[in-house]
Amino acid sequence: MTELPVTPDLLLRAYASGVFPMARSRRGRTLYWVDPDERGIIPLDAFHVPKSLIKTLRRGLFEVSVDRDFEGVLEGCAAPAPGRSETWINDKIAELFVDLHGMGYAHSVECRLGGELVGGLYGLRLGSAFFGESMFSRVSDASKVALCHLVARLIGGGFTLLDTQFITEHLERFGAIEIPRAAYHRQLNDALKRQARFDGDYPPARVVSLLKQSSTQTS
Repeated sequence: MTELPVTPDLLLRAYASGVFPMARSRRGRTLYWVDPDERGIIPLDAFHVPKSLIKTLRRGLFEVSVDRDFEGVLEGCAAPAPGRSETWINDKIAELFVDLHGMGYAHSVECRLGGELVGGLYGLRLGSAFFGESMFSRVSDASKVALCHLVARLIGGGFTLLDTQFITEHLERFGAIEIPRAAYHRQLNDALKRQARFDGDYPPARVVSLLKQSSTQTS
């Protein structure tokens, strides 16, 4: 817990130190700094892609974009969902990430169906590390497709670390694992010394190609 003014610069320093903020609820006013004993990551060379999802990616069912509606994705992630009546994203965290997006550090991946935003994710990048913050889905496979596009972009851009903070059963299906805090900090320090690119064109065919080269397909 902290009473210090939390600014975008302070947040960047916190992430570079392996610490991230959370609130107790959407309306919570206090930020808590978290540095868990076990950290969730998805190794980019061991990303598991279900074969059925590869087919969905090839079909291009969703219109996928990057940084087209960051605030819309943030709102989707902060909204109540089945099995989740509360969120750790409060107004202050949302405000900070909107600022970081404007500064070029925070990014979103959006999925649309019929022109409507139906899923996506957002996170923060520093060096060759990407800190995945949250994802949401309003139709089946939308957040999964967003995650696949993110991972392909990270592989293609030379990223070395995808931090998920914690792991869930959903993320475990894609290869998420927990590593001890000390091991995470070593990977983070190495990633911060390297440069990576988040921009570029990633049509479905390139996404599938990158994932097939660098991942394990599962049924």
